[in-house]
Amino acid sequence: MTDVTRAISAAISVAASLDLPADDAIVVHNSNKLALRLTPCDVFARVAFVGQEVAQFEVQLAQRLAEVGCPVCPLEPRTGPRVYTRDDFAVTLWTYFEPVTPHTSPVDYATALEQLHAGMRKVDVPSPRFTDRITEAEEIVADPDRSPELADADRVFLGGRLASLRRAIDERGAVEQLLHGEPHPGNVLSTKNGPLFIDLETCCRGPVEFDLAHVPEAVCEHYPSVDQGLLDECRQLVIAMVAAWRWELGDQFPNGRRFGEELLRLLREGPPWPTLDTVTRRLDGLEKSPQVT
Repeated sequence: MTDVTRAISAAISVAASLDLPADDAIVVHNSNKLALRLTPCDVFARVAFVGQEVAQFEVQLAQRLAEVGCPVCPLEPRTGPRVYTRDDFAVTLWTYFEPVTPHTSPVDYATALEQLHAGMRKVDVPSPRFTDRITEAEEIVADPDRSPELADADRVFLGGRLASLRRAIDERGAVEQLLHGEPHPGNVLSTKNGPLFIDLETCCRGPVEFDLAHVPEAVCEHYPSVDQGLLDECRQLVIAMVAAWRWELGDQFPNGRRFGEELLRLLREGPPWPTLDTVTRRLDGLEKSPQVT
């Protein structure tokens, strides 16, 4: 039995124990966590190995943010706000929303992110600083056992770039606050109630430009009072961090190695720094294009 199959069984078992009818599960997303739509009860379940998640933090934060009116996906109201464990898996249950079209507009996306940031300024919770994410990336790059396919020259280059960007952003002394950490389009639900953010386990403290570095360019254009110089440095930082994660041994990201190579190329090429959605679309286009011989 695969880990995904076991995770699905764990989620269905938890739902059944709570009198939520769940005969089947549809995989919505599978990365650091498995996201499932349980049917016919229509519950959104998130599943990860116990110890490889911060599910309790995410549940508590979601409650606090919902209380202050933040646009976040609410927990499943038919169950208690808690983390359930089954067969070495941690399971959390959330409200399922039918996706709507058209997808969230840049204006609505920016407005929702501004509302999220405003609410986060009202919530006092212990959280890591964004620089902890840089440290994680640096550790991958510095350890050949964790990134065995990264060439020596690329290892030196990427490690140096991560360190210099950390210093440059720190030296700006920008105001910092609680952030989502990865508010990219994959973590935004388009619902009839407007855009809602999910995956709060990445929350950290930092300048709002760090969050904005994860969203499409058109969204940034509608977010007020952006420090463009800081945003450029944060975009470059995100490119460098994601590049490091794509070279980690065992990375499960689709076309991860191709993605890692492209991000290294972009770092060497220099500005203007593209957003991650632009890079993804470019690579998807290359993958789908017919081979030219």
